[in-house]
Amino acid sequence: MELADQAVIDRARSGDSDAFRVLVERHSRALFRLSFRMTGNESDAEDVVQETFLRAYRQLGKFDGRANFGTWLYRIAANCALDLVRARSRRGEKVWEPGAAAGGIREGASDPLLTSAAKDPGPERLAISSQVRERVAEAMDELSPAERTAFVLRHFEGMCIEDVSRALGCQTGAAKHSVFRAVQKLRRALEPLVNTK
Repeated sequence: MELADQAVIDRARSGDSDAFRVLVERHSRALFRLSFRMTGNESDAEDVVQETFLRAYRQLGKFDGRANFGTWLYRIAANCALDLVRARSRRGEKVWEPGAAAGGIREGASDPLLTSAAKDPGPERLAISSQVRERVAEAMDELSPAERTAFVLRHFEGMCIEDVSRALGCQTGAAKHSVFRAVQKLRRALEPLVNTK
């Protein structure tokens, strides 16, 4: 039987080094997925996950259990990813890579939002999918870090608005507004592709 996060946290706080490893194994895949979608780069996502767990380990004594441990980790990961994205933006580097929205996640998993329905898509379908990926990448790059994070948490990770607001450390209304702005910007960016079909 799998121990609940709180029981494992209690063991880790008492000095059990294997207990924190259990938390890492339990949450690393979800944190990688979030980080990858925010940074658009597998290497950066791995760095974010590593930094997230390092910060979580250092601050484990501050975790009071009022929030879900996974949500607490998401907040740390989101902040780490935002720091990285902001630093890349300041240096003028492209933030979002085309593959981040449509795949590239470990073990060949892909986002159901952009996966073709056909098992063997034809050349035209592949070309359109490529255009959509490019357009999504460009549009995601244009979102503010808060909008990108809120959108990824809500629409890629499926979090409810309350969890998004907790992960971002903001009011529910602010989280809703960030998601709304991101959706509007993405719709405007993708509209030319919809209107040409």
